[in-house]
Amino acid sequence: MSPVNELGRSTSPYLRQHADNPVAWREWSEGAFAEARERDVPVFLSVGYSACHWCHVMAHESFEDAGTAAYLNEHFVSIKVDREERPDVDAIYMAATVAMTGHGGWPMSVFLTPEAEPFFCGTYFPKDARHGMASFRQVLESLVEAWESKRDQIDGIGRRVVEQLGARQQPAGGELDLDRAAQLLATDFDPVDAGFGGAPKFPPSMVLDFLLRHHRRTGSADALKMAAQTCERMARGGMYDQLAGGFARYSVDGQWVVPHFEKMLYDNALLLDVYTQWWAITGEALARRVAEETAEFLLTELRTPEGGFASALDADTEGEEGRFYVWTPAEIQQVLDPDDAAWTIDLCDVTGTFEHGSSVLQLRQDPDDAERWQRIRTQLRQARSTRTYPGRDDKVVAAWNGLAITALVRAGIVFDQPQYVDAAAEAAELIRKVHIDQATGRLHRTSRDGTAGTAHGVLEDYAAYAQGCLTLFGVSGNIEWFETAQALLDRALDQFVADGSYFDTAADAEELVWRPQDPTDNASPSGVSLAAEAFTTLASLTGSVRYETAAEQALSASATIAARAPRFAGRALAVAETIAAGPLEIAIAGRSPELLRTAFTHAPWGTAIVQGEPGLAVPLMAERSLVDDRPVAYVCQKFTCQLPVSDSEVLRGQLI
Repeated sequence: MSPVNELGRSTSPYLRQHADNPVAWREWSEGAFAEARERDVPVFLSVGYSACHWCHVMAHESFEDAGTAAYLNEHFVSIKVDREERPDVDAIYMAATVAMTGHGGWPMSVFLTPEAEPFFCGTYFPKDARHGMASFRQVLESLVEAWESKRDQIDGIGRRVVEQLGARQQPAGGELDLDRAAQLLATDFDPVDAGFGGAPKFPPSMVLDFLLRHHRRTGSADALKMAAQTCERMARGGMYDQLAGGFARYSVDGQWVVPHFEKMLYDNALLLDVYTQWWAITGEALARRVAEETAEFLLTELRTPEGGFASALDADTEGEEGRFYVWTPAEIQQVLDPDDAAWTIDLCDVTGTFEHGSSVLQLRQDPDDAERWQRIRTQLRQARSTRTYPGRDDKVVAAWNGLAITALVRAGIVFDQPQYVDAAAEAAELIRKVHIDQATGRLHRTSRDGTAGTAHGVLEDYAAYAQGCLTLFGVSGNIEWFETAQALLDRALDQFVADGSYFDTAADAEELVWRPQDPTDNASPSGVSLAAEAFTTLASLTGSVRYETAAEQALSASATIAARAPRFAGRALAVAETIAAGPLEIAIAGRSPELLRTAFTHAPWGTAIVQGEPGLAVPLMAERSLVDDRPVAYVCQKFTCQLPVSDSEVLRGQLI
């Protein structure tokens, strides 16, 4: 019986993209490894995600090729994994890939024994050999030969990799030195083009969050300068979509001009929060414009019919990266009248950045006629809407929706945009109804079309969604959000912590070759940093020493990284800033939009804030009553409060 591609049954859009491949793909399962043991063949593990350009390239070159597929089907069991659905599998084999090759990336191509032990790793392999790189077929043939003639060596390599990587996992504890981290970041800052390090430049959202919180606490002008310059350069360059809002994944160059065009939910949620905070500190008009445009991008382009937020927009359309977004002067001239076209070509620097004379639109300075630009922007956006739209990965990831919920609630209150808060509440409700198993309390990582996927939630899912629920509770006073968050975080303590150390997978999750444990804040915050944040908020609302200790334990896992490479501990450092600033608690008895907005805008970012009627059943609200029948705010630290105030300006004075 010929092997069959089983990806058509998957809920992952990425896996379904490969359902028509002649490769007999299996999903990650014990059944796939049992087949490998029965046939005594190695496993080819291919890991990627739907918005990955080079994943598409390798698929077109090799996985759609009948000859290559036939060879794979004969000699391997082939497993396809969506890294966004199974970050635990991705983390394990990315660690192996980096250890064995010195670099990582996607698509990730890993060859395993039937016991899931990696013995050969790589990323993209071309169909034809070039530039000293072996072709994919050559790699396959060499590995088959080695499997047949050097089996003992291969088995030994796999066992050693597992042993060595598993042994080095335990992160060292300690305290985070916030001043030292800011100093180290200054040495890595690009004073000309902003950002940190050289090309390619990724949006350093979590580092910017830390620097803004550090400035607010210490008054550091250098911290604010690094954050503000980076925010401005990113927003004015080609990495930011000047027509519809939203940020691309990264800039290929060091000047923020040429983007890698995929748009990720987690990037835009994190950057929405950063630009909201930048505006709260400085009142900078650019910060507000970009924050509101990014929020509108989330609501307009990533929202699913069920009320959640989709994971990503693809980089490619019609097989070409960025085709949807770039413009030639001639294309602009076709849409606009001659005067507007000439003005726009100059304003947006349409000078032929890419092949065929096309460019991304930049906005290096504010236009001298804002109304004219808005009219032209609308015309260009309408014209662009007739192009083939990028593919959308519409799975809902709990962790990334949690980040979006928190960012939208904060932005909605700060900018007085209640529709942002409403959208956040809808997303939170979807996660609560669809992702949480009511019988066990277990959180599923993904859903699609309102149906939960099979992958169990990892630590980042529990922590980010819980934080979103606590933020939503703070503005709504709906006790169900608090109870949902507390239940998830109690489960996190039970399932993800062992001997005081946090793991990324639950104790009752599938057993892998080792249990991943990564405190690095990289493309998105680490699970342990997000746990530190959520437990800090929960401790502030409850006064619980248990939750406070849990936050301290989580934060200590990032101490070594923060001391050596603070660029990869941004969220942990940001949470440590919140703690160093108090942490404060603000209880608003009664309902006052003015007091709530003042609290969210002027309190240190990450402060636990709750507004509700007197008697709301959380410890922070105990004995918080109205004064003269008027809503009042109590600014507290460790439940010791200043005198209640009913005037927003007086409240602001208590917070500055």
